[in-house]
Formats: sequence, structure tokens, C-alpha cells
Amino acid sequence: MNIYQIYELFRRNPTITTDSRKCLTGSMFFALKGDTFDGNVFAADALNGGCACAVIDDARLAGTFPNGDARIILVDDALETLQQLAALHRRSLNPKVIAVTGTNGKTTTKELIAAVLSKKFNVLYTQGNLNNHIGVPLTLLQLTDKHDMAVIEMGANHPGEIRALANIAQPDYGIITNVGRAHLEGFGSFEGVINAKCELYDYLRNASGTVFIDRDNAYLMPKASQISTVMYGETSDGDAKPFVEGKTTSLAPYLNFRWNSLYDVKTNLIGDYNLKNALAAIATGLYFNVAPEEINRAIAEYEPRNNRSQLKETAYNHLIIDAYNANPTSMIAALDNFGSMDVSPKALIMGDMLELGDKSPELHREIVEAIKSKGFSEALFCGKMFSGAAKNFKCFDSVESLNDYLEANPLRGYYILIKGSRGIRLEKTVEKL
Repeated sequence: MNIYQIYELFRRNPTITTDSRKCLTGSMFFALKGDTFDGNVFAADALNGGCACAVIDDARLAGTFPNGDARIILVDDALETLQQLAALHRRSLNPKVIAVTGTNGKTTTKELIAAVLSKKFNVLYTQGNLNNHIGVPLTLLQLTDKHDMAVIEMGANHPGEIRALANIAQPDYGIITNVGRAHLEGFGSFEGVINAKCELYDYLRNASGTVFIDRDNAYLMPKASQISTVMYGETSDGDAKPFVEGKTTSLAPYLNFRWNSLYDVKTNLIGDYNLKNALAAIATGLYFNVAPEEINRAIAEYEPRNNRSQLKETAYNHLIIDAYNANPTSMIAALDNFGSMDVSPKALIMGDMLELGDKSPELHREIVEAIKSKGFSEALFCGKMFSGAAKNFKCFDSVESLNDYLEANPLRGYYILIKGSRGIRLEKTVEKL
């Protein structure tokens, strides 16, 4: 069965599942493989659970089903077939597709853009962080003819991944929020990060697309040559005046800002670093003729989730929870923002930054030195890398040992920044604070 025949089957059964425990009647099961599982062995469970068919790539398993069982579709590679199906579906419906990638802020930017555009259009957008080689096609396959637009988040930790995702999603527009020192283990160097993220620009250049770009970003601006650009930023320079300009007006503790010297916006976002994310959403909204008042309302109504710069008031402390991800760029931005907040006393709970490769010890030492210069009242470190770098601070190898310390030595009356990579699981400290 070729991809066009599979697509016709999808049109009759337009729900995809990769989990045999979640099989809606009439859905299509794709037998994907992971490090610890093989979806092929669950094909029978999926069919018994109500799936109309199962796309598998194990010929030996296919032989265990009765000859002529039309519910079994044998392909060379189930994941590749899923990706081809998503690309074909995207072309068939042809909505406007906006791709969002970057080292930091891509999820917040994606959600802000979706919130703004939803004031005027029917928008599909990536849920959570389903931004990889599986999540992107699964998102695209949720498109219907009722959607005007799709906002697709794209993540990567190796060269070539953004290129592959762009070939699947075929965006008309794109945003790289920023580039920073993250996933160095996979990219090899900061230059490798820049080149990998700019694979999105390469695609849009060849596709005669348009990029929304931070005019202040000295790394990205030169990479956007020969592409149609819509600029936003905090500065202007003669003919290079951004389409959208904005300035932070206060951080108390939420970000408030003014844009184009006309509009004041109060947000539920923590951190001056979120200004650029908001300006990207404003530039996108204006480009698609969303009224400024509706843009402002969408941004003001947005509330971050999933431990992304969330402000949480407990019975004892004020917490800024930013434990979803961490790299040197986002760490410094969070520390600078926290340092500028006019509150006291301040405490830090810092978790290791993962996937930094050989540079990891040096980069963790840099963060410790930056913290020393800030004069915070209390600083606790969690993870093996920080334990090696922060010799004169209280350090803990695991979040469990950190929690034991917090149980015996509770923090009370503090503003506390909780920042670390997701794998450190610092969100587990919240109940102790």
C-alpha cells in the first residue's frame, strides 16, 4: 500500500494513535519504536481495542495475522510513513503554517502567537512540547479544513533535525526566538547551535517564505539575508526600524511593557526575557491584521504552565518556578531578572544544566561565579555538576537529599527562584517550600 492509499484510509479514519492503550474506535495505530519498546508487538492489542488498522514495519509479525487481514498495513518504516502522511495532509489542506524554534522561549512564544492569532482565526498549535520528529507529524495530522493556521513548535538537539521537521511541516513563516549555549553535546559548539536553528531560515529562503526576526539579535540578523523579514525589537536604527518596538516598563514581579509608544500591556509572565517573546507575538498578530486591542487582550490573558516561569504563592514563600529546562543562556537571563526584582530576601535553588558535553564543568562554574556577584541571601545547588562547581555553597546530589535538607531547615519568608533542567526534577521541591 503506497502513501496515497494510506492517506485515503486516514481520511476515513482521521485519528492517529501510537499507544495501544489509547485506541478510539476507528483510529489508526502506528507501531513506533523506542529505546525500550517496539510498537509492533502491540498491534493486536490496538486492533482489539478498536483501531481500524495498524501500520507496522515488522514483516515477521505481519505473518502472524490471517492472510488478507486488511487491518494490517505493512510498511518499510512506520515512523517515516507517519511523517510522509503528515506532510501529505499538510499539503492537502494548505493552511498558513508558522514554525517556531529557538534555544529559549519557543514554547512560550508559540503559545503567545497562538493566543493572539486565535482572536481572529481558527488556529491549531503544538500542545505541550510535542515538538520533535514524532510530535510534529502528530500535530499536523490533527489539522482539519476548519483550521486557518497552524503554529508548529520545532525542537532539536542535533544538526539536521530542524531541516527534517521543516520538510514535514512545510512552513510559510518562521521564528527563531534566539540562539544560546544549549544541547552542546549534540550540536558540538555554539556555532553548531546557530547553524542548526538556521536550517529553518534555509527552508524559508528556498520556499520564498517570511521570517519574524528580533532586530537586536546579532547572531540571527546576518543569517536572514535574502529572506522576506518582519522585524521586532527593543531598538531601531534608521531604515532598519522594527515593525514592532517594545520596552519593559516594570517587573513587579510580572512583566509589564509598552509597545510602539502607544500600548501598555500587563502580563502574567515572569521575566524581562519574555518581552521578546511577546513582541514576536505582536508582530505576528499585526502582520495578519489582528486588531491591536485584541493582541493586547490575548497577551494579558495568557498564563504560563508546566513550570515555565510560574509565580506560585505558598503559605511560606513566593516561588518563581522555572524548572522545565535550563542552559547557560536561560540561567543568566533568569538570574539577571531575579536580581533586578525589587523584593527581598531572595533565595536560589539551582539544578544542573544537562546535555552540555565537555563544556559542562566550565559552564556550571560560570553560573556559580555569576551567582556570587549577585549577593543573594541563600543559594542551594542540586546535581553532580553544580556540586563540583559550587564548593562553598550547600550542594546536593539529588532532589531527594535536597528535600531532606529543606525538611530539616525550612525556608520561610523568601522570594525563591527555582531553576534547572527538567531531568533534575526541581519541581519536587515545591511541596517543601
